[in-house]
Amino acid sequence: MAKYFSFLLAVLFLGTGCGSSTTSESSFVLVDAIIYTSDDSFPVAEAMAVVEGKVAMVGHEDDVLKAYPDLRLVSAGGKAVVPGFTDSHAHFMGLGQEKLRVDLRGTQNLDEVIGRLKTFAEGLPDSTWIIGRGWNQVLWPGRQFPTRQDLDAAFPNQPVWLSRVDGHAGWANTAAMELAGMDAIRTASDPEGGAILRDADGEPTGVFIDTAQRYVSQVTPGLTEADLDRALELALQESAEMGLTGIHDAGIGTATIERYKRFIDEDRFTVRMYAMVGGLGDAFDTYCNNPLIDYGDRLTVRSVKLVLDGALGSRGAALIDDYSDHPGNKGLIRTSVEDFNQTVQKALNCGYQVNTHAIGDRANRVLLDGYEMAGATAEGRHRDEHTQVIELGEIERFKKLGIIASMQPTHATSDLNMAEDRLGSHRIKGAYAWRTLKDAGIPLAFGSDFPVEKSNPLEGFFASVTRQTKDLLPEGGWYPEERLTREETLKAFSLDGAYAAFEEATLGSLSPGKHADFVVLSDDIMTIPTPQILSTKVVATFFGGKAIFGTLD
Repeated sequence: MAKYFSFLLAVLFLGTGCGSSTTSESSFVLVDAIIYTSDDSFPVAEAMAVVEGKVAMVGHEDDVLKAYPDLRLVSAGGKAVVPGFTDSHAHFMGLGQEKLRVDLRGTQNLDEVIGRLKTFAEGLPDSTWIIGRGWNQVLWPGRQFPTRQDLDAAFPNQPVWLSRVDGHAGWANTAAMELAGMDAIRTASDPEGGAILRDADGEPTGVFIDTAQRYVSQVTPGLTEADLDRALELALQESAEMGLTGIHDAGIGTATIERYKRFIDEDRFTVRMYAMVGGLGDAFDTYCNNPLIDYGDRLTVRSVKLVLDGALGSRGAALIDDYSDHPGNKGLIRTSVEDFNQTVQKALNCGYQVNTHAIGDRANRVLLDGYEMAGATAEGRHRDEHTQVIELGEIERFKKLGIIASMQPTHATSDLNMAEDRLGSHRIKGAYAWRTLKDAGIPLAFGSDFPVEKSNPLEGFFASVTRQTKDLLPEGGWYPEERLTREETLKAFSLDGAYAAFEEATLGSLSPGKHADFVVLSDDIMTIPTPQILSTKVVATFFGGKAIFGTLD
């Protein structure tokens, strides 16, 4: 009780102070609620005072009403309230662009792929490219990579280019390859960090892995400025619907940053964006020792995204030993180790937080070596994006360097039907190892990697606490010892994400003085049976105290 009263006294005079009055749209007392704050000093509250878009007080309803008697009342209808979800690894423009192209996620066979492509192509002239994303051969009978001939039968003349669900492989038909230069592709060697898949006769099959995708992607038509504005609008809309108020955009350039700034200036940007510049280039040079901090309370640029390897599903993840299901193949390092080490050093010299895509155990070892050689310290909060397969013996190195494991729970449940085939029974122990890492003191930050996975954070929440697919398989969970609790998972999607972006003082929990970014849910995800988490909906999303999706009475 003494702890509660000391907390209450500390917050009563925040915001406009006790007894102040305001009619602002972003000032009110939220009542009739079960508020999970992600703040250990007051983890569950009944009411919350919001003043000018900031949390002024959380606590027992009678106490909050007494402290703020003149604020209007907003009822949550007895529903659960959580901090706005943060996705700590996503591709924001990709989410919107996906809606302008063919979505192939979840297709169960080639016929379903062709069906979606035909529907999309209806009425289009033969010269129009059909571009899509989301195929995953692991879900299909036989689990084999597709070929250009699979597309040619339905589209003999119209160019088709389809990205795999993880973005680390592309699939073209012959018409697309002809436009890209079939003769050159036939005679080309595999580029560093990539591969052109070939049949027994040495003919390219139409599937290009990682950096080899550029053979076709460089000739595909780009989107117009109007298309890109529309894509951003669609991404913002979906984020609000999903309860996402924080996004860590993993690898963007100057043009996208300027687009975000324009939308902020026009008051059209309804997420807190932590943007990572995509490797070396104009954006890297622009923000070198010149970070953009909290532009309009909505955009920060102070980190760089690097890429070491590909993905496990396309066997592009870099492994120390051979793939268990493909002897002789160790995956791909997409850049030379020397170049990676030099880039890390340059990034640290520029004051960047360094966030590196590393999926395979070899890539994770290269990451650790590079960070150590460059003199990275825990104060830099440098990150390992995905941390998907690691050698357990190297966890102490993660801890010593203070590396944040930026992970995506639905990657585990999407990959469980092939991951052990790729890795074998020994290496799988160091894969998707959330509990092992957390118990070792490694900070976690959860996201989805959308549009690789769905943007709905509740799917990630469910995966984290169950280690099951949406079909509730396997029974009891896949390596269930790696599950997290609901409380840990909520923090990984909120406060821990804010910490990974140096923003824990203003975001990530419903604590006095922080932005009033919160979500009202149809069900209490902290107490309901786990299968019901997947049917839970976002009732309303509040951003800076204003509803950007849904309404409350």
